[in-house]
Amino acid sequence: MSRIQSVKARQIWDSRGRPTVEADIRLEGGAFGRAAAPAGASRGIHEAIDLRDGGTKFGGFGVDKAVANVNGPIAKAFVGKHADQEALDALLSELDGTPNFSRLGGNATVAVSLALSHALADAAEKPLWKYLANGKVRLPVPEIQIFGGGAHAGRRTDIQDFMVMVPGAENLRRAFEITGDVYRAAGALMADENRLSGTADEGGWWPNFDSNEDGLSTLTRAIEKAGYKPGQDVFISLDIASSEFYREGAYQLGLDGARLDTDAMIELVTGWCNRYPILSVEDPVAQDHIEAMAKITAAIGGKVQIVGDDFLVTDAARVKRAADAGACNCALIKVNQAGTVSRAHAALRAAKDAGWAVIVSARSGETEDVSIAHLSTGWDAGQFKVGSFARSERMAKWNALLRIEEEMGDDATFAGWGGLPALVRR
Repeated sequence: MSRIQSVKARQIWDSRGRPTVEADIRLEGGAFGRAAAPAGASRGIHEAIDLRDGGTKFGGFGVDKAVANVNGPIAKAFVGKHADQEALDALLSELDGTPNFSRLGGNATVAVSLALSHALADAAEKPLWKYLANGKVRLPVPEIQIFGGGAHAGRRTDIQDFMVMVPGAENLRRAFEITGDVYRAAGALMADENRLSGTADEGGWWPNFDSNEDGLSTLTRAIEKAGYKPGQDVFISLDIASSEFYREGAYQLGLDGARLDTDAMIELVTGWCNRYPILSVEDPVAQDHIEAMAKITAAIGGKVQIVGDDFLVTDAARVKRAADAGACNCALIKVNQAGTVSRAHAALRAAKDAGWAVIVSARSGETEDVSIAHLSTGWDAGQFKVGSFARSERMAKWNALLRIEEEMGDDATFAGWGGLPALVRR
């Protein structure tokens, strides 16, 4: 096994024009890996913490401290060590000494951990997805934003993402073609109704709606305008991100002018799922409300994918606890929530062990880094969420999947309905 020859970090810029950390790792045999840390706008309180400089420079979002931690203590500890993913990820945890990487910075550790994965794949002379694969793997079902909301669009709607899924497509390429049709139709529909106000943080259309449910009806009409049947050809997926508007003991929906208790929130989401072609709902209740998550899973989990994001924060222990409680049937996996590749993979394994589905996800602040496209395929996640079908930091990941599909050749298999929880498959 090769040893680490060098570790180096630098500041680069993400899709919001904010600084982030990029790391390079070179092995003694010449193999090389590079990766960059993403950043979220809506963040779970239990996830790994990005280290920012504070102060006035770059609005407080500078990463000089995180970069210095890579070039200093992390590089010192890594150089000369055997290039082993789990061992070095464990070393990162040991060096940091906190449960959420608050000392070194989750943005520092995730960039280093992902760069190591790329270096190991390069040493094996394989693309990362193939290096990670344990047997035959599938191309994931895309979950793609059409309208952005919540923290991604100035809180113009309470729902954070209005997305579509095409699990019945014959292959990944066709799923993208159908999604592109819906994306364009949605923009045209908004323009026809004088409601087109630009694009949101992740490339989806800015949601100029009168209510949250208006977004659901508009997206359903966009699917029809594109020439497809809602609930048959194309399905709706929601990221409600309800912790973002849970305050003072209630769910406070600004767009609807409503203040709901937990039972009323569950009733609202359940009603939407009964009236619209919704296949997946993410974080329908607040991040620490395990009993409420179990309640909504029991109510509609037989026909709708119930996804934990802030509720689980890519943490294997939280996944196991939720599974024991009957809360959720799908885990969202974000490597930077966990802080290292190994921790993220442990959460993914815990979800699969529970019989859940899995979605590997990007963050709203992204770069051209395509690591997660390879993770979603190599880990056989079954689903992949990147944001919208626009903006280069998003399309870089979708295009990476198309290249992987081409590399697979005749062995290419689209996860389709098989990537979703068994109970919701059509």
